[in-house]
Amino acid sequence: NSDLIFLEGYLWDEGDPKKAFDKAINFSKKTVMSLSDLFCVERHKTHFLDLVKNRLDIIFANEQEIMSLIDTKSFEEVISFSKQIKKRIIITRGEKGAVSINKDKLEECEAKKNLKIKDLTGAGDLFAAGYLHGLINNLSEKECLEKGAELSEKIIQKIGARI
Repeated sequence: NSDLIFLEGYLWDEGDPKKAFDKAINFSKKTVMSLSDLFCVERHKTHFLDLVKNRLDIIFANEQEIMSLIDTKSFEEVISFSKQIKKRIIITRGEKGAVSINKDKLEECEAKKNLKIKDLTGAGDLFAAGYLHGLINNLSEKECLEKGAELSEKIIQKIGARI
């Protein structure tokens, strides 16, 4: 009966993991997934592309992951693809900030400058957590991006993935 379920691309694999994903997607009102890692995208590209196009409501990816998924070197093509499939795709872009494409609306959030980056572990997960916190609490799209950025900025300035 959850309003939203969050799936990690790291956990995707044929067999029982795929069955678990299918069950979660079928029973959730809204399905969110993080592509998790460039190697996951490369290994499961066909399946991930099908999920993104046909089964997921919200997708989190970094710029490399989404560009690899759709086989492009152009971020403009990523934006076009996202608008075309009419999903909510949230893309982290490191020092370029973050972008949300929700159907045909694009929102951006700048990255803070002069951060003392120590470790990137957990940055994507905490970004997603902050963004989803904003979404669940009915914040604007810009505020959701800012919440995600706030948490990811905290975690990258320390060693380890726990705040």
